[in-house]
Amino acid sequence: MIRRLLTALAAITLLASGHLAALAQDKSIVVASTTSTQDSGLFGHILPLFERETGIEVKVVAQGTGQALETGRRGDADVVFVHAKAQEEEFIRDGFGVKRFDVMYNDFVLVGPKSDPAGIGGSSDIAAALEAISEKQTAFVSRGDKSGTHTAELGLWKEAGIDIAAEKGEWYREIGQGMGAALNTARAMDAYVLSDRGTWLSFKNRGDLEILVEGDRRLFNQYGVMLVNPQKHPSVKAEPGQRFIDWLISREGQEAIGQYKIDGEQLFFPNATQERS
Repeated sequence: MIRRLLTALAAITLLASGHLAALAQDKSIVVASTTSTQDSGLFGHILPLFERETGIEVKVVAQGTGQALETGRRGDADVVFVHAKAQEEEFIRDGFGVKRFDVMYNDFVLVGPKSDPAGIGGSSDIAAALEAISEKQTAFVSRGDKSGTHTAELGLWKEAGIDIAAEKGEWYREIGQGMGAALNTARAMDAYVLSDRGTWLSFKNRGDLEILVEGDRRLFNQYGVMLVNPQKHPSVKAEPGQRFIDWLISREGQEAIGQYKIDGEQLFFPNATQERS
């Protein structure tokens, strides 16, 4: 009799521990996001604040925006946090996301060697700068990874009246990697590269690279966040995923984003309180 009781108690203990483990596991979410939010150090700043308040662990999969959206389409993430608005809106229209929210913005900058062989330094006209790079065929590094930055770069070549797919040559190097790798390649090649400002400010291996073109309104860089649709993928952890989104766009989350600085310079500017889509 005692042996039976002990066996029953052991079974109950195992069931309880399994249930608790499952509950603990449910307190984590997967966020597919851009390399810029990771490489800039933003997540290292804001995620501990969110996790301390909610007990929800955030596991980040840092990819280019195109890859992050594809991760969401497969249901391999609970939340997608990226920066290519047209692609994000398509994600929502196709039923893969529930709703899109603006979170923050910064801008892109055109970085290049101090020697500036294309002679574009000090300009605020990104189209004219890219036209000069193309005409002189000076080295240019493209991420080539369908990221938000790559998408923006392709749009800027189009703005400059250049069909980069047709006109690119050896001077135009597509690496298929993230922002940090692109900056490292540009440094090694003395090449130009389009970077989000956040990653540039956190980048330590600058060498002779510096910002040569900035301030053009076409360099605006908006970030948005979306819950992956649980009706498409029942495995999505909708409740904790939505809590993360709600925190990002709350006063507390927005303040945390705005407070993140490197050497006194703010990397991202919260704007969730402005018009949402």
